[in-house]
Amino acid sequence: MSLSFRSPSPLRQRLRPLGWLAAAYLLIGVVTRIALLVMTGRGVSPNPLNYLYAFGVGAISDLLTFVYVAWPLVLFLWIVPTDRPAVRSPGRWLAWIGALLAGFALCWGVLHLIWKASLHEVWPLAIVVIYLLPLPALAYNRSSGRGYLYGLCLALLFGLLFVAASELVFWQEFGVRFNFIAVDYLVYTTEVIGNIRESYPIGTWLALLAAVAVIVLWATRRRVHQRDAGTRFAQRSALAAVWLVLSVAVTAGITADMKDRTSNNYVNELAGNGIFQFFAAFRSSHLDYAKFYRTLPETEAYTRVRELLKTPEATYLNNNPHDLTRAIRNPGPEQHLNVVLISVESLSADYLGVFGNKEGLTPQLDALSNNSLFFENVYANGTRTVRGLEALSLSVPPTPGDSVIKMKNNENLFSLADIFNDRGYVSEFVYGGYGYFDNMNYFFSHNGYLAVDRKDFPKNATIHHENVWGVSDEDLFTMALAQMDQVHAQGKPFFLHIMTTSNHRPYTFPDGRVDFPQGSRAGAVAYTDWSIGDFLKRAKDKPYFNDTVFVITADHDAASAGKSSIPINRYHIPLWIYAPAHIAPRKVERLTAQIDIPPTLLGLLHFSYRSRFFGYDVFQLEPGRERAFPATYEKLGYLRHNVLTALEPGRKMEQLIPDFETGDAKPAAPVNNALVNDAIAYYQVAANLFKHGELARRPEDATPVSPAEPMPAPAASSATPAPATSAAAATP
Repeated sequence: MSLSFRSPSPLRQRLRPLGWLAAAYLLIGVVTRIALLVMTGRGVSPNPLNYLYAFGVGAISDLLTFVYVAWPLVLFLWIVPTDRPAVRSPGRWLAWIGALLAGFALCWGVLHLIWKASLHEVWPLAIVVIYLLPLPALAYNRSSGRGYLYGLCLALLFGLLFVAASELVFWQEFGVRFNFIAVDYLVYTTEVIGNIRESYPIGTWLALLAAVAVIVLWATRRRVHQRDAGTRFAQRSALAAVWLVLSVAVTAGITADMKDRTSNNYVNELAGNGIFQFFAAFRSSHLDYAKFYRTLPETEAYTRVRELLKTPEATYLNNNPHDLTRAIRNPGPEQHLNVVLISVESLSADYLGVFGNKEGLTPQLDALSNNSLFFENVYANGTRTVRGLEALSLSVPPTPGDSVIKMKNNENLFSLADIFNDRGYVSEFVYGGYGYFDNMNYFFSHNGYLAVDRKDFPKNATIHHENVWGVSDEDLFTMALAQMDQVHAQGKPFFLHIMTTSNHRPYTFPDGRVDFPQGSRAGAVAYTDWSIGDFLKRAKDKPYFNDTVFVITADHDAASAGKSSIPINRYHIPLWIYAPAHIAPRKVERLTAQIDIPPTLLGLLHFSYRSRFFGYDVFQLEPGRERAFPATYEKLGYLRHNVLTALEPGRKMEQLIPDFETGDAKPAAPVNNALVNDAIAYYQVAANLFKHGELARRPEDATPVSPAEPMPAPAASSATPAPATSAAAATP
């Protein structure tokens, strides 16, 4: 009796590999958090409570995620018979294969019923079918079952180590656990894998991870497998059923933001789990605003937005509260100058000497600041290229989840190119890589632009350098100049939107251009600066230079992480509008949103047009009405009067007083409900208009608008720097 009592039960013997995997996973989680904490540096203050929260809540996050991670092993422990294979005859094989195919069809049917999933979207289920196929032909106590188990545990251990290493790389780049960026990257495997191969010694890393996995498994092999003294299929089925209930409970009851209970975003991220965060981001990549965020009664929301969009030069064309169409009247005549809009990859304001950087990275752009209309307080819509492109082409607040550029039904929207095209311009989007990435070519080619990308470069073109993201910036600008020459030769004005890529990892560029090392961010920024200066120098020799306006800005900042959920310093970008023959140099100190760039540009050209843009012409805006829309894919920010209101899924909201230098923030007290309602109205209406196709271009949008009577020019503002929300105005 005593010996029987002390002997482990057969089910406990069978569960031994599950305990081994849990211990390994928790240990990997601890080591990963230690490494991420070290990489964060001063982002997490040395407070024991921070460490306790990060590692305590982090362990809970890992245990919850383990419910998903362990499923391959749970299926093995459930299905594999103890002593004799269950599937041996051809008839049983056919029955088993039929059961697997029926299960695949059932899962596909359920996913199609709930989410309209197509076959190409559910193909990963086929991997599960292939995995399950041999299991009934094994036996746990035989060499076949033992060998398969060791192989499975080795694969799982290697996979977990690979994920941990990937998290370190991702944290270094973005300062967060896996999020929507990782989801997006999974779609574009060619660029992402190429970027990793060009940036890191991936072969060496994989070999080291494989070696570590083999060593750990060999050292702990006795903990992995113990002979099963006779479990019954019913017992093992009970285990699988319990695991299924746990999985459903975690999925239904746990959300990714439950860990976010401290004021330090780094601590919240450390307390999370990368795998859980990844799948949470995947589930929230398509967020319906009305379902997940705070709303106002529809009429109130539209009425509020119509009031917010009123400006002196704008007149609503009707009293329909749901129609934002306005006639914009500027003093004529219109100046049909050529326009070149350059959105520079990851050009943070803090790289520039004019904003205090001492590294000497941007001598060309720093000099340009004194010869341009230079905007000192511009804030980006988001942290991804598509958010910048969306703001610069559509002048709309960011949508939750995916950018409009990547959504379905994003064709024929009211765009900046449409306004130029109505005046006989040729509008082009010029990109040095392959524009299928992030759906750029499709979006631009269906919204008034001609899409020009890497495949359109002449075969005999001189390419000084290229990497996985495309040709170097100087080669991109050479292509752009060729396009400009071609349109000019046709006697037409041109509007080019050029998207650069050199300031992106792996940070490689032609040799001999700058005195900074290859593969470094500093080198990439310096090269980007050099290439822009070189482009403007070459453009000066063109006959159309004096009649061209150059608009240079960033798509987003180089970094997005900070202590607060929306670190405002990570959204600060520069803006130059350079046309020496037409626009006098001046510093503009007013808070400017990225979506304000299109209408401000059109105002400088004295265009009169119909508009449904959400942006302002900042030179027409009354002092005190400035605002910006810094956002992540889930948190929608509204910056006004030095107050940052953030709307979050679950109909949550926080209002903060941001520090524009450090990005830190403290809660606003009391909450300004007027600003909350303004934020809700903006985002609710923008999302609703897109959802119902009301951001589309209409035939009557091309109707000419008569210019306004000339007004006396107001006095120029002081060039003294002002706070981000300064009411100081500047006019050209």
